[in-house]
Amino acid sequence: MPSSVVDPITLATVWHTMQTLCREMRHVMDRTAQNYLMGQLHDISVGIWDAQGRTVAVPVGLPVQFLGASFAVKSITEKFKDNLHPGDIILTNDPYHGGHNCHLPDWGFFRPVFFDGELIFITLARAHQEDTGGAYPGGYFPNGYDIHAEGICIPPLKVYEKGVENKDLFELIWNNVRWPQGVRVDNYSMIASTALCEKRLLAMLKKYGKETVKACIDEMIQRTERAVRAEIRKIPAGTYFGESATDDDGTVLDEPVWIRVAVTVKGDRMTLDFSQSDKQRKGFINSVYAATYGNAIAAAVLVFDATLADYHNEGTMRPIEVIAPQGLVVNCEYPATVGASPVNVGIQVMEAVLMALSQAVPQRSIAAWAKHRGDYVFGVDPRTNERYVRTSFDYDGSGGAVWGQDGYQGLSALTALAAVTRGNIEEMEIRIPFYMHKLEFATDLQGAGRWRGGAGVYWEAQNQGSDSGMATGSSDGDTTFGPGAEGGQPCPPCRTYIQRGSQRIRVKPHRLVQLKNKDVVIKISSGGAGVGNPAQRDPQLVALDVRNEIISPAAARKVYKVVVDPATFVVDAKATARLRRGATTKPAKGAAAKPAAAKAASGRAAKQRRRATSTRASRRA
Repeated sequence: MPSSVVDPITLATVWHTMQTLCREMRHVMDRTAQNYLMGQLHDISVGIWDAQGRTVAVPVGLPVQFLGASFAVKSITEKFKDNLHPGDIILTNDPYHGGHNCHLPDWGFFRPVFFDGELIFITLARAHQEDTGGAYPGGYFPNGYDIHAEGICIPPLKVYEKGVENKDLFELIWNNVRWPQGVRVDNYSMIASTALCEKRLLAMLKKYGKETVKACIDEMIQRTERAVRAEIRKIPAGTYFGESATDDDGTVLDEPVWIRVAVTVKGDRMTLDFSQSDKQRKGFINSVYAATYGNAIAAAVLVFDATLADYHNEGTMRPIEVIAPQGLVVNCEYPATVGASPVNVGIQVMEAVLMALSQAVPQRSIAAWAKHRGDYVFGVDPRTNERYVRTSFDYDGSGGAVWGQDGYQGLSALTALAAVTRGNIEEMEIRIPFYMHKLEFATDLQGAGRWRGGAGVYWEAQNQGSDSGMATGSSDGDTTFGPGAEGGQPCPPCRTYIQRGSQRIRVKPHRLVQLKNKDVVIKISSGGAGVGNPAQRDPQLVALDVRNEIISPAAARKVYKVVVDPATFVVDAKATARLRRGATTKPAKGAAAKPAAAKAASGRAAKQRRRATSTRASRRA
């Protein structure tokens, strides 16, 4: 059936059915998975692809887990060719050998869906496992010799064939993780979600017929592509530069690793070129192409019309090219370690793209979100005498500001785009032997701006278990800071400490340290960065922030140029006017100086921007 004659009601029904099915898949895992990351924090991604590998529906999840999944779908159909059947389920977590995954803890179950003997769809449930083997629990080991030190690498393999479970293969896989019973439950939860999706898809195909459904998919993709191309045409033609760094790679310490992008807009096409990024590193922050692709596309679409958010599919990707030459940290080669890459350098990929596009379309500027402060703690719980591992986003800060809005409070890392949430204190205390002392928004721990970043977080808890290990994994933000936009301040520095009696020990990102019984872990996680000059912020909003202890009276005066009575929270209009004379025309200074490497890189980028501006001006002339 030609797409031009698809009934609009049928088209809308098919499209929103696809979206609903994905949400139902996630709901199944939310209700049945046992590990904290899946069942409580929703570190889960789902989606539907067609037999050609085209992305059909991806409404929920982490972009790094699903926007590059079309590469895996195409690898699976190429590997198995005519040996795919109803009832097959393929498992993979391998970033390199056909799995196109971001890192080993994210396992993906792919289920082909047949109708009338024809492969129509492939569905995916991908989620972060409690453990994936490797040198240390959790999979975030900063000093792995190669990727095999990070865990078991599973290329695309059939764990079910024609509905029959391969018990021996599952036994081999589960024997290589530390909590086999828990991982087993989670795997069956994921498989069940794809079974539900298959059931619903078959019902839809039976109701409307496969030719009608195929025509609807073609039309959905074409409409999205037209809409995305129209959005790109709104961006002034030219090349824009962005950059961001992670503190280090976890092996060569205290040496920032830089991601640089040149975003070129020409007509209805956009190219994201990461060729000037650093070479791949010895440490575990390397990203494979599929992961970089997913994060880059996700950042680019954030500056498009927000009404497109529910309609992204293969049509979104067609007008956007992502260039990342092999051997760079954004397209590493086997057997480089990649454990931290979904966050470092995943966040940096997104920050760099957003920095560039904020220059292109200032009134859609988006500042950096808070850096991730994750860690893995592993030890023995004396209440059960069993081993445990804690993985969480609970200590992350907040979102960055956007043009016209303050940063959203309490979001997780940028690469999660709010799909991953926080757990609750009681749940954490039941699961692991940590007692919470404090969890609150912190004062003066966000990037200032006309629209400020969301507040930073102060998190404090005591280890009541055994002496244990703590890998600060994909933490970041001690020495490199997410950028603001249009004169807004960057994210402030983050800090992690261990309080051992009267001794306070600072712990930097990407380290492996020892925790003792009764140690208190303190995480001071920055908020998001700001957009616009802080001296242009509405004084009444500044006063409200002072009342809510988001900013201090001193910061209100020094940074925002607003005088607020700390007792009544009333703005002194005359004193504020005196402070603000001339301040509104000055750009806001950063919250902290960049390291020498960052300054040098900023200088290079500034020269590139000046050259690009000069070139565009010459073309206009």
